[in-house]
Amino acid sequence: MRSKIILYLFIFSVLFTIFIYVNDKKILDAKEERIQNQHERITELEHQNEQLANANLRLNYFSLTGNEEAISYFENQGVDVTQLAASIEDQIISRNKAYQDNELVPFEGMEGNMRINKVKILNHKWIIADFTDGTYWGEILISYQIDEDNNLQLTTEKSFLYPQS
Repeated sequence: MRSKIILYLFIFSVLFTIFIYVNDKKILDAKEERIQNQHERITELEHQNEQLANANLRLNYFSLTGNEEAISYFENQGVDVTQLAASIEDQIISRNKAYQDNELVPFEGMEGNMRINKVKILNHKWIIADFTDGTYWGEILISYQIDEDNNLQLTTEKSFLYPQS
């Protein structure tokens, strides 16, 4: 009788050990699969990040901060480019008046006052800006200069108004 109890206990412990081994193996396989999926996701996101960085580089090709020659031009004059860019944008946007059109926009507002919304400084000479009166919109090309007294001189060179659709 005693040997049967020992045999049953031995069989039970072997079965319990097999159960624990199979269960742990399933858990380990599931975690390894999840780790593999995470590695694939990381690789995919790194590739996507690289593509976005390249796209950003292409988009910033025509910008003051991405143009080494324009930066050098201003640095040779002793002008800080980041402060200059912020100052130019502020001066253009500040010409939006409450009850009159922006003086840089050569069109009169038909549904309201023409206001400049967005400004992009292309290089050390040109700026492109988007304007609208709420219904009609267009873009202008502005040339700019900094005189000896560090005053900003803006001149509207070209402009167009999109047709109303």
